[in-house]
Amino acid sequence: LTPLLPHLDHRNRGMRTRLGCLSHKSDSYSDFTAILPDKPNRALKRLSIEEATRWADSFDVLLSHKYGLAAFRAFLKTEFSEENLEFWLACEDFKKTRSAAKLASKAQRIFEEFIDVQAPREVNIDFQTRELTRRNMQEPSLSCFDQAQGKVHSLMEKDSYPRFLRSKIYTDLLSQTQRRLS
Repeated sequence: LTPLLPHLDHRNRGMRTRLGCLSHKSDSYSDFTAILPDKPNRALKRLSIEEATRWADSFDVLLSHKYGLAAFRAFLKTEFSEENLEFWLACEDFKKTRSAAKLASKAQRIFEEFIDVQAPREVNIDFQTRELTRRNMQEPSLSCFDQAQGKVHSLMEKDSYPRFLRSKIYTDLLSQTQRRLS
């Protein structure tokens, strides 16, 4: 029994450290600037209040803007659900595949990473969509992920996007952009 105690103490310390890291997970403007595609200050100087405000017009407007995409990704990381956006982006990239030789291997990689049960970054889709996608993998085409991608897009649009618009990341960004202009 005695030899187990140091091991248990070590495990508890590790758990406390991991929990401590989680509790420090922040939903703030500074987290957004850390993942901007450019240097944060230069990027924010280029971002107008009009552009940032337009992100609230529609989910697709947000996704089409590189800084909007970066801000949304930062927000999803705070919710531990960035796999949805990563899957959607992987599908968008997949649709641009022109090489028939690469099509099957790219499709397999996306399936194994996001769709398969117990995938490392499994997205939340229903059984029927998962099975349809599995069948589509027998003869991969540029549209083999369309239904799954549509479900994930819809989930993000109805669930994550409204929370993003109310998030500290977005409201801080709007405030910073507005202050810069004042």
